[in-house]
Amino acid sequence: MRVAFFGHDAYDAAIRRRIQSFQDDGLRVDGYMMRRGPLPDTNWDNYDLGETHPGAFIHRAKSIFTGTSEALKHQAQLAQADIIYARNLDMLAVAVRAKNKLRLNVPLVYECLDVHRLLCRSDVIGTAMRGLERRLLRASDALVVSSPAFLEHHFERHYAGEYNPVLIENRLTDSFTGGDRPNLAQIEAMPVLSNPLRLGWVGVLRCQRSLDLLCETAKRLGSKVEIRIHGIVADTEIPDFDAQIKPHNNIRFFGRYRAPDDLAEIYGALDLIWSGDFMEAGFNSVWLLPNRIYEGGFFATPSISPAGTQTAKWVGDRDCGFQIAEPLETSLPHLVETLAADPSQIEAYKRQLASLPLDVFVQPAGLMRTTLERVVKGYRDPPTSSSQLKTVSS
Repeated sequence: MRVAFFGHDAYDAAIRRRIQSFQDDGLRVDGYMMRRGPLPDTNWDNYDLGETHPGAFIHRAKSIFTGTSEALKHQAQLAQADIIYARNLDMLAVAVRAKNKLRLNVPLVYECLDVHRLLCRSDVIGTAMRGLERRLLRASDALVVSSPAFLEHHFERHYAGEYNPVLIENRLTDSFTGGDRPNLAQIEAMPVLSNPLRLGWVGVLRCQRSLDLLCETAKRLGSKVEIRIHGIVADTEIPDFDAQIKPHNNIRFFGRYRAPDDLAEIYGALDLIWSGDFMEAGFNSVWLLPNRIYEGGFFATPSISPAGTQTAKWVGDRDCGFQIAEPLETSLPHLVETLAADPSQIEAYKRQLASLPLDVFVQPAGLMRTTLERVVKGYRDPPTSSSQLKTVSS
């Protein structure tokens, strides 16, 4: 099976992981990708659709048209696809336009890993954006989401009966773990706690409140804690990042990392992970399941999650991490200080993470192939009833 993958950023670690999951299942991937920087090296045949910038909504809207024009330059390759897979709403628009212009008779999958804030607005802009998403959903043959809360709070609320849902969490893959999973014996042999306690924030760094919370924790606890930050800062969401962390000698910023290569080193050096996100508070930030809980969980590093979020529910259902309530400006420093004095609960959660089944953190082999084969089969031989796929990852 040959997959035409439309992605918003060829550098993005989550995109690389998804493509690796296709390749691990024996699928061939041709990437039709935007990028945020120079042309990257890829392990798939990549067709460049141009450069975009995070948060630049007007530019990204224009790139739907320029990206389509670039994609059409590769119509011979696109015509060989058995299925089209588009991540994010803007790339779905590019994929739908390219498919229609070339009159391709293949199914199309929409993967939504974040519900953009514009789609949650109650004004005319929100109504218009949801109208666009509805039209694009109707042009799609399946909807992939990474959290059940996206279905419950967004898609079922606005588009009930208009899509075929598939739940595939943001888990690692066998060839995209970055190292070996620690076993219980290794956990028992590890030092109980770093000195000072090391709290990490890893991934796309786009939440000003999270940074404020970590800075406040660093300020209150001083030498008892070290905050270690790894990833790419979204300047549009966190202006003057360097200036904000400069006053804190116990905050270290390591910058961009490469996944999965650096994951074992990053998480192996941490005692805890901060898993909160407030960029779209009350909506997407409450519903999402971030990569950090799967990456950290694989390496037996417990997370801290704000109560009332889907992340906190995931952690609570598996009894493998900490949940804290508002006001977080008080509860986060208090929890970290308590754990620095008595790390027994960290140790208990590390043992729990190491004892959970591997498929909690790593996607089962064959899942992507099975999912896409079902979509293709349904497209070629549609069911007589209007029943939905209801394919849920195990």
